[in-house]
Amino acid sequence: MLHSIASLLLVSAGLAAGQAAAPPTSFANLVGTWNSKANSTMTGPKFYDPVNEKFTEPDHTGISYSFSADGHYEEAYYRAIANPRDPKCPKGIIQWQHGSFTKEANGSLILKPIAVDGRQLYSDPCSYDHAIYTRYNTSELFERYEVLTDPYRQIPRLNLFKFDGSPMMPLYLAMSPPEMLPTTTLNPLTTSTAGSKPTAKAKRSLNNNVTDKRTVGQRRADYWWWFGVAMTATGGTLYFFF
Repeated sequence: MLHSIASLLLVSAGLAAGQAAAPPTSFANLVGTWNSKANSTMTGPKFYDPVNEKFTEPDHTGISYSFSADGHYEEAYYRAIANPRDPKCPKGIIQWQHGSFTKEANGSLILKPIAVDGRQLYSDPCSYDHAIYTRYNTSELFERYEVLTDPYRQIPRLNLFKFDGSPMMPLYLAMSPPEMLPTTTLNPLTTSTAGSKPTAKAKRSLNNNVTDKRTVGQRRADYWWWFGVAMTATGGTLYFFF
């Protein structure tokens, strides 16, 4: 009898230890690269080149999030902002950042970017002659998330809910393992060699705004970018009203 009780106590202790050792904030089902429906905007080197400080414009607007098994994330945004009052003045935004994330005990996700690495390209053709390239740094809180099989497309779907509980557009699994740039700091503010002269890239990074070093040909391409943004924004406006 005493032997049986002792055995039960040992088993109970083992279960308790096992429960304590099990990760309460597992996010295995989150790992991968998730894209919005158009599957055009995707994280990784095809979207942002940190060496040359250059974005590659996707074919369609959209968003993408990548999560790694060791707690790193990356995000890519390409958005057109319609102007119903003045349709010829739409705005366009391309954003990229990466960093680390945690899943809290209540199921929420906290994304903390590497502040010096985030970048944004902002286009407002009615206010500026050229798109403005700056640093971008915004932490994010998602109240919760869910991964399920989309009933129509029959592929994994990620539903993210903003800090206030409102849903974002659905994201679909595009790649696993995720397509990501290196998870370490890519554009530090200072050089690592003491006494050496800062490079042109380092000089640019000392300013709050990243200097626009594009060629005349690249600046001419702004027109076509604005034209594409205008078409996207106009289509979105017509869809909204009709």
